[in-house]
Amino acid sequence: MLDGELSAVVPGESGTPRPRPRAGPPAWAVRYRRHAVVSDMLCALLAGAAAVVARLGEGTASAAPRVIGTVAPPLVWVAWLALGGAYATGLFGSGPEEFRRIARCWGALCAAVALAAYAAGTAPARAHVLVALPLAGAMTLTGRHVLRRRLRGRWARGDGWRCRVVAVGRPAQVARLREVLRRDPGQGVRLVAACLSSGGDADPGVVRAARVAGVPVLGDLTDVPLVVEQTGADAVAALACPELDGPALRRLAWRLERGRAGLLVAPALLDAAGPRTALRPVAGLSLLRAEHPELTGAGRLLKGAVDRVAAGLALAVLAPLLAALALAVRATSPGPALERRRRVGRDGAEFTLLRFRTTWREADRRRVELSGGRGDPVSIRRDPRVTPLGARLRRRSLDELPQLVNVLRGDLSLVGPRPPLPAEVEQYGDDVRRRLVVRPGMTGLWQLDRRPDLSWEESVRLDLRYVENWSLMLDLQILWKTWAAVARGTGAYRG
Repeated sequence: MLDGELSAVVPGESGTPRPRPRAGPPAWAVRYRRHAVVSDMLCALLAGAAAVVARLGEGTASAAPRVIGTVAPPLVWVAWLALGGAYATGLFGSGPEEFRRIARCWGALCAAVALAAYAAGTAPARAHVLVALPLAGAMTLTGRHVLRRRLRGRWARGDGWRCRVVAVGRPAQVARLREVLRRDPGQGVRLVAACLSSGGDADPGVVRAARVAGVPVLGDLTDVPLVVEQTGADAVAALACPELDGPALRRLAWRLERGRAGLLVAPALLDAAGPRTALRPVAGLSLLRAEHPELTGAGRLLKGAVDRVAAGLALAVLAPLLAALALAVRATSPGPALERRRRVGRDGAEFTLLRFRTTWREADRRRVELSGGRGDPVSIRRDPRVTPLGARLRRRSLDELPQLVNVLRGDLSLVGPRPPLPAEVEQYGDDVRRRLVVRPGMTGLWQLDRRPDLSWEESVRLDLRYVENWSLMLDLQILWKTWAAVARGTGAYRG
């Protein structure tokens, strides 16, 4: 047993685990919800106080409206958020749904205020409409963002505030889930045990093994509720396999109700994000409908227009900086200021990629040596090909600023898959070639992964994940996270 792997198991007198009763959400979720309530109340209190200050200029003399205007907003706002499900423990730290619910609650509250004012035949105070409501929404979202960053930081450090999960499925699936969570500990999920199915081609010896990929195996599909009690798990992750069909999942959910552990179901359709999927009831069955990716039509035109307008504005604003960087590159090492590299764009069309030169001469020959003759991209710490100035430019991704010209030309997008080398494309299989159906990007999911040892297979998986789930909102999220990564100086070591 790994140290700390089953720290929630209470040993009995015979040395066997003794079930620990479950009485509700995990302690960390209760504490986080309490922090969220306090944060939301403070934000609404400040918004109400700002509205009262604004009303002073309108000549409000009575003290009663000031007191009501300060005290009422926090209570109304928190109650409204609670009715809208903004304090559901399943939302905490798990994607943008928490922020979407807050935004929906804010919009609904604005509509409710307008309807109430119309029904009463009175006009609400302008200070509350123009100051309190917008401030409450914006400050609440900001406060929740801060709380979420702190929560994910604790998850990444592994200091206890994580969801304890029992994985249910075949050994290969459990091992894959373990590897995914190992690569990204900031997801807040900790596998504490596994219950394996013995169907299909699974080796019975593996099913009876003590561990799978370091995860303790404590039983099979019939033992899931007992294992949940033994480990104090917060949820069960049901991985896609024939043994866990609809009736089996329904029975498993019934058996988990008493302990209140959640049930997470992994669909067989991988890398399809929430906006592309929806449940559709058909003849009493819940079917998962997956929309096709938005690769053509109005979405593609909108993406191209946004890219070019943003690139043109950025070039106009950054022109002095680009000129200064070009002079610095020429002054610190022999050679041109810009590098011109052949890359492959959408539908396999080649183009010339621009970037500030960051390497010494003969860098291409040394690249082949460092990559072992493979020719695929390599990520290297302390790359000997890089000049001192080039290392600083790469750390802040300033060497990529000339690629705004490529975006303006239509060769690149601001966000997209990594632009591949022609030699890489020649080795593509049918699956990998899927990444060429959209324009490559200056940044993307591959850029946000800050691991210097990011494998070729993992970078391809991130590219395909972007292609399958593209949306304008996803682009905005990636650009925001890229800016944050650049500001922190946590960049990639690119070849």
